[in-house]
Amino acid sequence: MDTMRDRFISTATRLLDEDPRLAVVLAEISRDGFADAARRHPDRLINVGIREQLLIGVGGGLALAGVRPIVHTFASFLVERPFEQVKLDFGHQGVGGVLVSAGGSYDWPAGGFTHMAPGDVALMDTLDGWSVHVPGHPDEAEALLRHAAAGDGRDYVRLSLQSNARARPVVPAGGGAGFATVREGRAGVVIAVGPMLDNVLAATEGLDTTVLYATTVRPFDGDALRRAVAARTGDSADVVLVEPYLAGTSTAAANDALPDTPHRVLGLGVARRELRAYGELADHVAAHGLDPRSLRERVTAFLARGTVKREDESGPKG
Repeated sequence: MDTMRDRFISTATRLLDEDPRLAVVLAEISRDGFADAARRHPDRLINVGIREQLLIGVGGGLALAGVRPIVHTFASFLVERPFEQVKLDFGHQGVGGVLVSAGGSYDWPAGGFTHMAPGDVALMDTLDGWSVHVPGHPDEAEALLRHAAAGDGRDYVRLSLQSNARARPVVPAGGGAGFATVREGRAGVVIAVGPMLDNVLAATEGLDTTVLYATTVRPFDGDALRRAVAARTGDSADVVLVEPYLAGTSTAAANDALPDTPHRVLGLGVARRELRAYGELADHVAAHGLDPRSLRERVTAFLARGTVKREDESGPKG
């Protein structure tokens, strides 16, 4: 199976052939993969070199000129390093574009912390009007990229080397895709984001939990969460978010979706602490407690605490 980044390159190359409105802007990263596209479309395949602020500035300038830019590099160089340009050259100017990152949170551990960006989605969450897409499979990455490229809004597509074994349908809803119900239960709701789905399904096997699958996290699909919570047992709801980036990034969105329902939310994801040993990708997954065994321990402990609390509150007083 190709990687999400491979699929991005092949899909973006075809999109340049199909849609004269589009341009791809690079900062060296993935340059070799776009060699054919550069020959066919030298005016719409732009490589600015290792200058990430210029990368975003060129994308914003193209958008002001009526071009739909697809801007690409590693997440740490796309979101963190030129964040002021993202804020001003797209948001403040009121123009749209598609930012496509690679590298995920710790996809290339040997690159060190300079090449890791677990806080990218949280940082994008401080800006208004961005849709954030987190595919869990190359097929989903292609569908979400095509959806974003065809629009005129501001889209961030977050690609990763982590992938689920099979693709799920990406159903357009609002600014991207709604949360899909993968498994139904009555003891709690677990939201698995992008490449976390397979680990979540393994971790919750045999548990009486609903599993929702999210490939678009902004806008947050509060309607899907409310529907899932409505099927719960008891008067309050337990919600677990499993995200492949900074833990707790979407807990506020989940809380805001349930203003009239007593609930608890557990946000699981990449910890704030920096892991200074390189290791392999799987080592980082385990170290952050995102492997199936760790997830099962954390989810079951959270649900059990909720059950005990509810039993205590419903017991005799005095």
